[in-house]
Amino acid sequence: MKQATLTYKLMMAATGLFLCFFLVIHLLGNLQLLLPESEAREQFNWYSHLLSGNILIKIISYILYLSLIGHAVYALIITRKNIAANGSKYVYDKRSQVSAWNSRNMGILGTIILIFLIIHFKDYWYVYKFGHLPLDAKGNKDLYSIVITSFQQGWYIIIYELSFIALGFHLLHGFFSASRTLGLYHPKYSGAVRVFGWVYSLAITLGFMLIPIYIYFNLNAL
Repeated sequence: MKQATLTYKLMMAATGLFLCFFLVIHLLGNLQLLLPESEAREQFNWYSHLLSGNILIKIISYILYLSLIGHAVYALIITRKNIAANGSKYVYDKRSQVSAWNSRNMGILGTIILIFLIIHFKDYWYVYKFGHLPLDAKGNKDLYSIVITSFQQGWYIIIYELSFIALGFHLLHGFFSASRTLGLYHPKYSGAVRVFGWVYSLAITLGFMLIPIYIYFNLNAL
């Protein structure tokens, strides 16, 4: 039983770290939206076309989909095992005195992120893959216009921002948990791991949160 749980944790850590790497690439691509409009449209649509047309990128995208599914499934399995192990007394313990809020609410945070991913895939990935998008001057699908339109809606930005706040808390706990599972959280360099975890989580969270806010206020001010 313990060996099975360790295997689940290792798989969850591995998929989580891959997703962390993907978030860096995704953020770098999305930062192109902050460029001047004509340049941003051309660059972002080219970037989107590259992600959908390159065979190597396609293979990586399949790994990404499997990682997302695997991460969610392993998280559910581990959560159910923890609940079963703690029994009904789980809600009466005093873990709040010794553990961070995000570590005690990873299920809630994960659920918020999952709902956001469903919306995100529906509005962008599905539309790009199966919708009938106009083409830009370079002949690439104009995903830029779809993104900009969505970021001009206040309610959409609120959902987006709240989801990335949840992601930030999720990343912070997940990074430390994965480093311990993989044996990287050694006392000799635990301080460096913590600093890196905080810097990474804040950079990813604030980076993604900046983009829709900038677009909303910049375009509405015109």
